Formats: sequence, structure tokens, C-alpha cells
Amino acid sequence: MESSALQVLKKYWGHSSFRPLQEDIIQNILDGNDTLALLPTGGGKSICFQVPALVLDGLCLVISPLVALMKDQVERLQKMGITAHALYAGMHQNEIRNILGNCIQGKVKFLYVSPERLNANQFKANIQDLPITLIAVDEAHCISQWGFDFRPEYRQIAQLRPFFPKVPILALTATATKQVIADMQNQLDFKHAKVITGSFYRRNLSYVVRKTESKDSQILKVLKSVQGSGLIYVRSRKKTVEISHWLVKEGISASFYHAGLSFDERNKRQQAWIDNKIRVMVCTNAFGMGIDKPDCRFVVHIEMPDSLEAYYQEAGRAGRDGNKAYCLLLHGPSDSQQMEKRLLQNFPDEKDIRVIYDALCSYLHIPMGVNPERSFLFDLDDFCKNRQLDAYLVRASLSVLQQMEMLHMSDSFYEPSKLMMLMDPGEIYRYQVENEKYDNLLKILLRSYGGLFEKHSIISEKFISTKLKRNEAEIRLSLKKLTQQQVLDYQEQNEAVRLNFKTERIGSSYLRFDKAFYKQRKEIYFIKLQKMIEYAESDYLCRSRILLKYFEEWDSEDCGICDICLNNKRKQGFQKEEMERNIKQILQLKPLRIDELIEKLPEYPQEEISNYCRILLDKLILQLDSSEKLYWNGNTSYSV
Repeated sequence: MESSALQVLKKYWGHSSFRPLQEDIIQNILDGNDTLALLPTGGGKSICFQVPALVLDGLCLVISPLVALMKDQVERLQKMGITAHALYAGMHQNEIRNILGNCIQGKVKFLYVSPERLNANQFKANIQDLPITLIAVDEAHCISQWGFDFRPEYRQIAQLRPFFPKVPILALTATATKQVIADMQNQLDFKHAKVITGSFYRRNLSYVVRKTESKDSQILKVLKSVQGSGLIYVRSRKKTVEISHWLVKEGISASFYHAGLSFDERNKRQQAWIDNKIRVMVCTNAFGMGIDKPDCRFVVHIEMPDSLEAYYQEAGRAGRDGNKAYCLLLHGPSDSQQMEKRLLQNFPDEKDIRVIYDALCSYLHIPMGVNPERSFLFDLDDFCKNRQLDAYLVRASLSVLQQMEMLHMSDSFYEPSKLMMLMDPGEIYRYQVENEKYDNLLKILLRSYGGLFEKHSIISEKFISTKLKRNEAEIRLSLKKLTQQQVLDYQEQNEAVRLNFKTERIGSSYLRFDKAFYKQRKEIYFIKLQKMIEYAESDYLCRSRILLKYFEEWDSEDCGICDICLNNKRKQGFQKEEMERNIKQILQLKPLRIDELIEKLPEYPQEEISNYCRILLDKLILQLDSSEKLYWNGNTSYSV
């Protein structure tokens, strides 16, 4: 390992050595090789591209599908004194232009982009001028149609190759089967690929499934029997609030977390949990990305995820310190049927998808034949009420339309109010002179917030209203009017997804519905769901081995600490007790040779009887007479 990489690690992260596999991955990148890295959850994937990027000159382009995670990582890098920016749907063209300009001038070290941004005209126009020396693809399994979270936009990444033929690509993921691994390398056009992967085996994790009709009582039982902090995963934001409030009433320190909280609030709750000020975090799958808490002692899933990949990732946030931790899945009598029902809901009928496409275009006032350049803030609840549609059907249909590459739907997250000046300083001054009613408002903005001419800055309507002694509603209205006049760009705080249309609006009957692809995706989803159900319902095979076999680690052994292994140990103990009683009963009647004893115990395997007799001989419970026959030593008490 080059000393410069260790120096970077020490300077920015305060570590004197790398975690397992990180060193190999980083050296491979510094040698200029394409690399596919499979690191388990908590393996420190971000360091694998951040360290070599800081060693190399130029810009690191990071492609990530999750806007909330991009923003979190950018904030962390900026706090470390490293220049980083993110491009995603909803940003003003001026802000994007400024960020790309700074990248071209070499003033930015990390540029995070969502995959759909690669196809945006403004990005494509500047791509050749970007001084890119490393491309990192996070959640790289999204590029494979065989993966559990396929994103068609990821297929555009290979288009970067001709512009940067000598720039290495680092593809990162926590979970992938061999089929997905091969597809990732093919889709990213790896030249001389290096696959670096660690075992998926986590020897300190005890995987447990509790089949129960009372999940609440099981949660309380776990919290009473397992010390330390942990996570409880649910599938909806509403449940995070309900369950955390219930736990607090039960006297347990708990909070909730989902992507709809503000960045500051998310950070505050994350830190409280990391510092053990909150014992239990009830969360959606938005929690845990990029968060390193080594001493998480348990992860509870109240509902099963859609795949073993997703379960392994989320459960793997327990026990990163190497000490024993518990991964508990609560499984109700009707859970499997509900999951299979959800499968059907996730793949709506073709006619329903066409109806929702028409309704969506009408709702957003998109004329026939027009491809809108801007993104739309989309309130799903309002749309469903307005058009009297089922919310689950709408969500599923939008997901299919995204798979068909008709539109892109961003992940939902909270965005505070932001503002950027569109006029230059001279034009602003003239506008203030000519429009006295906005003069004080513009003065407050320019005095209170820096950098408004270069980028969007977060603002507080409450702060401005206090300064001007006007109510917040008036401030918001004035800012919207100034936006209409193109004096500034005001983006009011929101908690909604963004929609970007990739094609012009067409009649729904002309939608090119790829039935073969749709059928294939449904089959892949069904297979993955069945594997998840098999894991939950298995009562004979080691849980850890089920997971490892899924990821094609065939030479694994029983973990010895999951609920199945512990139950098998108890059964074996009972069987040995029963065997010993039978041996005692037979040999007390008369001594026998070992082969004669085996004949009288046909219900047990021969090798098992022989092995157990050797144990009893060592303990002097059995002895051999002069004719080499076994007899029961009545002077020795039962002790096995």
C-alpha cells in the first residue's frame, strides 16, 4: 500500500490501518484497474473510493441511486474540509452550471450524480471537460436486470467509457449472486476486471426467526433479554412513528427515522442512537446507509423484506464490532401470503398502467407530444385523491413506467427551502430601485445569506419574517412572485418525490409495453421472494447456511448459534440421553460385543452408536470384560 493512501486515511478519518479487503481494493484502483468490490454491510465501502480519489489528481465521479445518501455523504465530506457537490433532479440550471464549472476548473474533488443525470443535456455537454480520474458506482447491483433493485438508468454508465478510456471504474455493492457479478462486469464494460470479495459469513451473528401471532410481545421479550442498542425495521414511515411511541410508553428509550425527516433532524437522531442516548431506532430501510455503529446488538424485522439480499444488508448492521449480536425476523401466520399478494400488486395489469400514465400526464398538465424539460414535485396522496386511485397501484405502476424508461421517479426525502439569485448584482440593484415593495426583502436576503449568486442556499422563512415583521405566508408569496419574474429561484420546502419524463407524452395505447421483459422481472421478483419465504419458514437448515448458499458459498458449515442450530443441539442432547438409557438397559441384562449391541439398536446410525460407546468407555461408564464385550459399570453414575 502506498504510504500516501495511509496518510490520507490518517489525516481525514483518523485510522492508522485499513479494514480487511480495503487495502487490496484501493491498491487495485491506484494501479489503474477496473474493480468490482463486494463488501458486506459495514465493510467501509465509501473509503474504498474516497481514499484513492484523494491520492489521485482530478475529480472522482460517484454515481449513486439514492439522493438522501448522496446528500449525506456530500455533507460529511464538506465537514472534513473536502470539496464535494451533488447533482440531482430539481436543481436549478444556474446551480448545476456553477457546480460543473467549478468541477472543470479543478475546484471540486467529488461529484455525486444520480444515474439519470448522466443523460441530461447540460451534463452531456460538459462531460468531456471534466477532469475525471476515478468513477465509483455505488449500489452497482442496480445495473443488472438479475439484481433485486434493477435501475435501467444504470445502463447509461457504460456511455462514459469512450470519454475516459483509461479511467478505472470501481463498482461497489454489499450483496450479489454470481449471475449478478458477471452481469455487472459486462454492463460496465470492464476491460481487465478484478473482483474482490469477502465471505458473506458473519460468525458473530445469531440469526433467529420467531413464528408468532403476537409480534409486540416478542419485541418486548427481546428488549428485556438482550442488552444494548438496536434497530427495528418496518416498511412504512407511519409504522416507525407508531411503534416508537408505543415503546416509549412501555418505558423503552426509542425514536423513529425515515427519509421524510429533515437532514438536521436525521443527523440529530442518528447521533443520539450512535451515542447510546437512544436505545432503539425504529426505522425504514433509509436508516443505516453510511452509518457505522459497531456495538449494535440486535436488528429486528417486524415484516420480511422482499429478498434475501435486502435482509442480509439490513440485518448485517448488527454486531460490526465482532461481538455476538442477534438478527431476529418476526414471522406471523399470514405473512407469507401477504408477501405473495404484494408480489401481484407490484406487477399491475397492463391496462391499469396505461390508465395511470394518462391520469398522471393530465394531472401534471403535460400536453400531447411535449417532453417537459423540468422535473415535477409529485404529491402521490393528492394525485390518488384527485383521481380516485389506489395508492399502492399507483406506486407500482410508476415503478413499472420507470422500468420501461418512460419516466424517472426520485426517492422521497425532505428538502428545506432554498433560494438562488438569477439576476446579477447590478440587475438586482436596478430592480430594487424600480420595485420598492421588494427592496427590504431583497436586502435581508443578500445580507443574511452568502453565495446566493453562485448556488442555492438554504433559507428560513421564519427568520426573514421576524426580521421584516411580516407573517411567513406573505414572505412565501413574495418569494414566489419574484420567482415568476425570474429575479430569483425560490424552492419551497417539500417532502415529495420528483418526476422527470424521459419521452414526450404519447397516447397510452401507444405505450411500448415489453411483455417479455415484464414477465421476466416478475419471475425474478417471485424467485427472490420465495427464497425469502423459505428462509422464514425453514425449521431444519442452519439460517446462516441458507444465506451463504444463496450467495453461492457452498462449503459453509452450520453456524451453531442460530435458532435452528440451537434447536438441533437440544434434539441431539435428548437423543443421546435416550440412546444411553437404551444401552444401559441392554447391557445390564448381559455384556455384548459392539456389533451385537448395534444389532439391538436399529433405530440409531451404526457410526453414532460406535462413537458414543467410545465416549462412555473414556468416562468409564462402559468397560470391556476379558472377552472384549461391553458391560455397564454399575459403580459409575450417569454423567453424560
